[in-house]
Order: sequence, then structure tokens, then C-alpha cells
Amino acid sequence: MPFQIIRQDITKMQCDAIVNAANNTLLGGGGVDGMVHRAAGPELLEECRTLHGCETGKAKITKGYRLNARYIIHTVGPIWRGGGYGEHELLVSCYRTSLELAAEYGLESVAFPLISSGIFGYPKEEALKVATETISEFLEEHEMTVWLTVYGKDSFAISQKLYDDVQSFIDDNYVERHTDPADRARTASLYDLPAANSITARRSEERRPAEKINAFFAAESCEEACLSIPVCRPEAKMNAASLEDRLRTLDESFSQMLLRKIDESGMTDAQCYKRANIDRKLFSKIRGDVHYKPSKTTALAFAVALELPLDETRELLMKAGYALSHSSKLDVIVEYFISKRMYNVMEINETLFAFDQALLGSAG
Repeated sequence: MPFQIIRQDITKMQCDAIVNAANNTLLGGGGVDGMVHRAAGPELLEECRTLHGCETGKAKITKGYRLNARYIIHTVGPIWRGGGYGEHELLVSCYRTSLELAAEYGLESVAFPLISSGIFGYPKEEALKVATETISEFLEEHEMTVWLTVYGKDSFAISQKLYDDVQSFIDDNYVERHTDPADRARTASLYDLPAANSITARRSEERRPAEKINAFFAAESCEEACLSIPVCRPEAKMNAASLEDRLRTLDESFSQMLLRKIDESGMTDAQCYKRANIDRKLFSKIRGDVHYKPSKTTALAFAVALELPLDETRELLMKAGYALSHSSKLDVIVEYFISKRMYNVMEINETLFAFDQALLGSAG
């Protein structure tokens, strides 16, 4: 996906350029600046001497030397002095000028630290908001992969109120399932339906009636729910009919439903996949293959981009072979945002990252 938040030492990133949170001299210092200079080697300092410093909010570029990145973009973030001295505008400028410099050099991938949030004292929650908003705006007009690297737990923070609200929603809705290894393997593979169906079909013969009822309500997909019902009971005929109705809805594939929803929304294809934080190449695959099966995080990303309510989100997921499950913390978190009609994929991903979950759009 075009924008990702990851836990990684920025000096280990393999990309076209990393961004160094430098000071005005560009001659090295503490924090990220010191790490970058140590990892790049003394040649970096020699080149930086020729640049004659850098203004706050601006950016300059050097070679990457001993780093995996080809280039280093040096930007000077503002020192936090309470917020009344233009800190916000200067921090926005750091990200924008760095990205513009990367585009000028034809770079396709850039990794940022959370600028000014360390020894410069910028509040982490506000620094994160500036980073995601500025990068998102840039990516609306450019094709580039951008990472925001977080080195440790303490260097990343979302709104405490949002965190508490989501945690409360999880506490109310998350059901931790205790399954055997075969079930855990199935869940870890993001609900591979052929495997799930074969497992469920074998076990349905062994379950007592009460267990079968529990299995129905705990099912993660409509196929699994139907397979959990004993066919020898009268009510099974009703469920068989229901299954037939559902199978008839499979006439429209995920790709077809997605494209129809995009047309109905009035968005262009590009507006939709950018709002979903999906790569253009992946969207082209989905558009070009009527039977393409996306990952669950990709399907959810499109549901968020299209601002679908929960019932339509479930329908879109079903087309790809998935379901929202209260035994998945990721699903519960996404459900929280959709139920609140909060459809900013970046804000959702920040929250998923804070809860150590996969990000929307993070797989094919």
C-alpha cells in the first residue's frame, strides 16, 4: 500500500531514500540524526559540510553511502515551544518539502521518522496527525510508497480518548476464541474457505446439538454457518433454502460489486483506491480479473473508502469470502469506526497499529 506505519530502525530500511530528522547544521546530533550519521559513515558528514546547513522546515538531499537507501533527505523540524510559534506550519513544511524533493529526484519509496517528536519535544499525538495528513495529501497527487517508521512503543501515540473508546468497544464486543491448532491455522490464513469448509464438514458430524447451535453463532462466514447445521433436522431445510438464496447472490463477484459501488459513489477509480490506501497496480489487478480474491484487509479498506455502512460492508466482504467476526480484534476495531461513521483509513490504521493489528490495505 502507498502509506504504511511500521516498527523499524529507519537506518535499516531498504528504499530509495530515508528522511533524517536533522538539526540546522546538518552535521549530526542526537536521536535519529545521530543514528543516521553513524550508520551512513563519515562520508556523509563530509558531504553535509558542503551544504552549509538547512533552515527549519526545509530539506536537502545527500547520497546514502553505507545505508541501504540510495539517498538521505535531511529536514529540520521545529522545536516545540507551546504551539504559538508556527510549529505546525513548519512541521507540515518538513514533510511536504521532503516529499517534493523525493519527487524531483524521481524516487519511488521514502521512509520517514516521526519528525520533531523526540528531543525537539513536539507532542507525539499532534506530530502523528501532521505526518499522516500531510503525507496523505501528497499521495493524492503522486504515486509513491511512503513509510512512517516507529522505533519504539514510546515514540508513537494516538489520541488517548480514541484509544480508550476503542478499548472499551473491544472489551464489550471482542470474544476470544479458544480453538485447537487446526482452527488457529485456519484463522491465521485469513479464513481460507475451502479448508474451512472441509474442517467444518468433518466436525459437524461429531458435534452434539447444543454445540452445533454454538458453532452456527460463532461462524466467521455464511458458508461455515450453513455447514454447522445438521441436515437431518426440519429447520435445516429452511437454512438450505437460505444457502441457495445466498449462492444466487454470488452472481456478482467482489470485483463487480466494488466497481459498481465506485460508480454509485460518484468517485473516480483513482479517488477510491487512494482513499483506500491501495496501490494502483493492485487495483488494476482487481479491475482486470472478475474473479480476483483480495485479502481481507484490502476488502475492508475499500469498504472504508466507499463509506459503506456495516450491512454493505458485510456484503462486500462476503463477495470475497470473508465476514466480520467478533473473534478478530482487527474486525472489532474496524467495526467501531464504521459504526461511528468514521471513514478515515489513516486514522483507522493508526489505531490498528496502536493495538498491534495488521493495517488496512497491507496485503494483496
